[in-house]
Amino acid sequence: MTKTRKYFGTDGIRGEANKFPMTADMALKVAMATAHALGGSQGGLDQKRVIIGKDTRRSCYMLEQAMAAGFEAMGMDVLFTGPIPTPAISILTRTFRCDIGVMISASHNLSQDNGIKIFGSDGYKLSDAMEQEIERWIDQDMAAFLPPAEKVGRATRIDDATGRYIEYIKRSVPRSLSLSGMKIVVDCANGAAYKAAPQLLYELEAEVISLGVQPNGHNINKECGATHTEALQKAVVAQQAHLGIALDGDADRLIMVDETGKKIDGDQLLALIAATKQDEGHLKGGAVVATVMSNLGLERYLASQGLSLLRTQVGDRYVIEKMKAAGCNLGGEQSGHIILDDFVATGDGILAALQCLAVIARSGKPASAVLNVFKPLPQLLKNVKFEKGAQPLSHAQVQEAIETAQGRLSQTGRVLVRPSGTEPLIRVMAEGDDATLVQEVVNDICAAIERAAG
Repeated sequence: MTKTRKYFGTDGIRGEANKFPMTADMALKVAMATAHALGGSQGGLDQKRVIIGKDTRRSCYMLEQAMAAGFEAMGMDVLFTGPIPTPAISILTRTFRCDIGVMISASHNLSQDNGIKIFGSDGYKLSDAMEQEIERWIDQDMAAFLPPAEKVGRATRIDDATGRYIEYIKRSVPRSLSLSGMKIVVDCANGAAYKAAPQLLYELEAEVISLGVQPNGHNINKECGATHTEALQKAVVAQQAHLGIALDGDADRLIMVDETGKKIDGDQLLALIAATKQDEGHLKGGAVVATVMSNLGLERYLASQGLSLLRTQVGDRYVIEKMKAAGCNLGGEQSGHIILDDFVATGDGILAALQCLAVIARSGKPASAVLNVFKPLPQLLKNVKFEKGAQPLSHAQVQEAIETAQGRLSQTGRVLVRPSGTEPLIRVMAEGDDATLVQEVVNDICAAIERAAG
């Protein structure tokens, strides 16, 4: 059983910027604690390196400088990338032989929030155990561990981090691949990929129409990107484009849109990439790893292809841990995190998009014929807000509502009720063959939670 973590959630430390725990003081402490915790496990961090990336939130400047000061105080040299996708930090941590990678981002959240994601020297996000070790030192006095003045670290900016990332991602497809003749609308969510995604598509000869590429520090994920695809869907149809690509604020997730304007979620993309890799003999482990949120339709489709679906709790970190344990090289989430472990050790929206584009280009078929791989079961997800500190799921009436819902769906579907790892929300999801029944059971559970929380 994993111990409860004080600061880290399912995807790093996250909160409202300039309020605890997303303050400059806290960022400095996290950096110092991380340097000490990882240094202790690796024999000391004498003049070793950390790379720090960020998305386009205004608060990133504050947190970036505070973390740099913390690492430098502990004797580490710092490399700055500027705004760059989260997966690029995973890649560049290894490329530059860094001991630690840090991404300052709140992913798909709006600009008032921010977060800190930490990667080890192997490019993977830290384990629960290592995050607990860092937490053990965050609130401690680090004065005894500070190096002498001559060993204080220094900071350097990488001139073309984005270019390095683009070249690495392009190597995931054959050099002969061309997207010439394809009109693609890409929505970068005014986030970290506002330069990288359009540039990569341009270099592969696509006609590119860009949305969400004018970040101002406050408009990241605002009515755009992977969590708000309405503008992209309209643009694809209006521009008579072949398809659309939506990324979130740090570009670690992907949603696509076919030429009819239909949204294509991560489950469909997983199915397509899995089938393609299986045909090519490149799928490892005979399975795909996904979370409890993935549609039963995906599970049934994979079974028809002789493949298994291995489920984990929500969070790409847990997907990656299961992939390692099961020897799989493909996993992801319905929300659009796609992990192609042969290339990147975390979710990468641009990489996943490129894999799908390669299949479409080779097929000569419209996106709608390629991306709609299976028929999903009716699925409904609703969020119920509650006051911090409340525990509505512990109420007997809520547990009874959940048990009743599970009984009503029986063998034709399933119910999943869980707290969000990043927000004060209870997420209620049900799916099954009967859409009306699915809606009824979700509404019943939500009503019980609202009464318990009220």
